Amino acid sequence: MTVHFSEAPPLPSWLAPAMPFPRRMATIHGHRIHFIDSGEGIPVLLMHGNPTWSFLWRKVIPQLQGFRVIAPDLLGLGLSDKPARTREHRLSAHVDIMASLVEALQLPELIVVGQDWGGPVAAGVGERHRERVRGMVWANTGVLRPRRPLVTKAFHRFSHMPVVSDVVFRGLNFPVPVLHRAQGDPRSIGHFERRAYRWPLRRIQDRAAPLGMARMVPNAEEHPSTAVMDRIGSWVESWEGPAALVWGLNDPILGRGLKRHVRALPQAKVTETSAGHFLQEEVPDELAAAIRSICE
Repeated sequence: MTVHFSEAPPLPSWLAPAMPFPRRMATIHGHRIHFIDSGEGIPVLLMHGNPTWSFLWRKVIPQLQGFRVIAPDLLGLGLSDKPARTREHRLSAHVDIMASLVEALQLPELIVVGQDWGGPVAAGVGERHRERVRGMVWANTGVLRPRRPLVTKAFHRFSHMPVVSDVVFRGLNFPVPVLHRAQGDPRSIGHFERRAYRWPLRRIQDRAAPLGMARMVPNAEEHPSTAVMDRIGSWVESWEGPAALVWGLNDPILGRGLKRHVRALPQAKVTETSAGHFLQEEVPDELAAAIRSICE
């Protein structure tokens, strides 16, 4: 498959100073994907989740001297293309796109890092390119095989409600306005941060991704994500190489998920913090240190 690279569009003047990194676009499977490509050294794939974009990693990237940082925007988010249909958002499709990006960039080795849905996507890339993986770092995510019976939180059950979920997710740009409520310190996502996360989703027709990704959480054995998560989780659980876990214990969504990951990755270096869901905003130093520790 041929991947075409091009220049990234400029950022608005109020946002550009916070994102002083080299950025590119890649056309993959007919979709334009935006990504940061910064630095030289061992490649690190930084994957964000729902409903953020590569802006989330801006405090971590400057601390990764000696690494080549690849931080893409998932399809539907950030400056990547935004399909209008929620069914475009399948875990397998997101993994395919990011695995193709890694292949096109000809990265000989890779540290995979992910938070929220970025965890399964990065782990899926690792499972696809397992011969290249040098280590893994997971932060408030779920990269293991789903527990049985499959259950979901109220947030995910709500996303499957007809009509009303579309009205709230698309009409109100949910959950962007309330991201600060998932934080240990709500002040970590202030006016500027909320504006930055709202900006790529400012048009109502571009808001399919947050709802589509909420619906990606497997809630039945026949759900399209279930088999993919089983395969990805099996690979993560078999990993015996370098690993690190950085967790925000005040995360109302995934704060309780640390113990499962510690059991699955007993060799992992564990950093517990008082942060919430979006650790990159609260504890970037700890995340950067965990990534650097993979090569120590």
